Amino acid sequence: ERVDKELKRRTRVATLFPSAASCERLVTAVAVEISEEWTTGRIYLDMTEKA
Repeated sequence: ERVDKELKRRTRVATLFPSAASCERLVTAVAVEISEEWTTGRIYLDMTEKA
């Protein structure tokens, strides 16, 4: 749901894409950015042994 909202927000600014590839680049960039946020946000679970 969050991904859909973010994509709608960003594509609203550029309503007319020059090509399908430019739209795909934007969607990919948003997905990568959200993925990185999720990855870095899950550091709270540390499974390493403490000495």
